[in-house]
Amino acid sequence: MNHVTETKTAAAGGQPGRRRATSRVELEHVAFGLFAEKGFERTTVDDIAAAAGIGRRTFFRYFPSKNDIPWGAFELELERMRVRLKACPREVPLMDAIRLALVDFNRVESAQIPWHRRRMELILRVPALVAHSTLRFAAWRAVVAEFAAERTGQRPDALAPQAIAHAVLGVAVAAYERWLDDSGADLGVLLDSAVRELGAAFADGWHSVS
Repeated sequence: MNHVTETKTAAAGGQPGRRRATSRVELEHVAFGLFAEKGFERTTVDDIAAAAGIGRRTFFRYFPSKNDIPWGAFELELERMRVRLKACPREVPLMDAIRLALVDFNRVESAQIPWHRRRMELILRVPALVAHSTLRFAAWRAVVAEFAAERTGQRPDALAPQAIAHAVLGVAVAAYERWLDDSGADLGVLLDSAVRELGAAFADGWHSVS
């Protein structure tokens, strides 16, 4: 799943006298406000640009499309997870290494939890974003499959690495769904528990192949 560090305050809308959105994060926050008010499908790129006080061309410097807004800086975070996995010592069992990287990838500062909830509600629960999410999830699985392949001595497209990648994504989505349904739940605990359960279900031999 995706995690984006958000450290700036949202810019106000585009009415006279309001400050223009000057960063990717500010533009996200403006868009999230419109999505909550009008709905994702009824909000247009022009609506977002106008509310942010920027031009349509400027909007596309930040995001390729409206569908990309909920994903934030996903590619950068995905690369961070790849680096995190590669840095894990080989003596750490495969599923433990994936679990630790997954929890780290999805760590959210307490002040940013409301924004992250909005982000994941859009990604997981807006029908118009489901198809778009398929490509992002495929890229996410590829990182896990690459790591599993390196640990098991197989190709990334072999059955075992692919099975692990698909399974980890499945339990991560399940943990996120539980988190969205329970405002008091701890996302890190849910993800940690979900992957522990998955690791117990896999045969011990997954991490023993060199």
